[in-house]
Amino acid sequence: MGKTGVGGLLERGSPEEEAGISKDEVFDLMSNHRRRYAIHHCKQVDGPVSLSDLAEQVAAWEKDKEISELRSAERKTVYTSLQQTHLPRLDRVGIVTYENGEVELTDQIERLDIYLDVVPENSIPWGVYYLGLSLLSSLVIVGLWAGVLPTEAIPTLVYPTIIIAAFAVSATYHTLTNRRYRFENLDEPL
Repeated sequence: MGKTGVGGLLERGSPEEEAGISKDEVFDLMSNHRRRYAIHHCKQVDGPVSLSDLAEQVAAWEKDKEISELRSAERKTVYTSLQQTHLPRLDRVGIVTYENGEVELTDQIERLDIYLDVVPENSIPWGVYYLGLSLLSSLVIVGLWAGVLPTEAIPTLVYPTIIIAAFAVSATYHTLTNRRYRFENLDEPL
């Protein structure tokens, strides 16, 4: 669902509306660990996966065991739950196709990737980091305008070059860190 505009009309063109999934529905879908685990495994496999293989991996993650250590009952419980509840729901909203015991992610998963990024606990938010870098850069520029920073020993263009380099290095690090912490790149799902 899109946002409600004046007179209760639905605003067209929001990414969630185009995907046919509201933000609330995305969070509801992702609130269940079995659905997250299933999506995580499908992203790691990058192609169709059999329901039995998917159920084994999800059960192994749930029980914190190797697949070979799982009991039949543990596999069956997860298999039945995925088959009857979770995969049909993901299929209805277009996240996966689930046919003939095969599960595969659809292109709609790309629209959910923004909600699947993982931020490490001990890191500062990138927005705060870039705000601080921007404030520091502004202070340097103000210092140059006010004549507080030396420009005789250091050429004036060195300052903006350092600022641009700081942003470039930060953005590169940010991009690489985000790739490392992508949902599908983690060994085990959250």
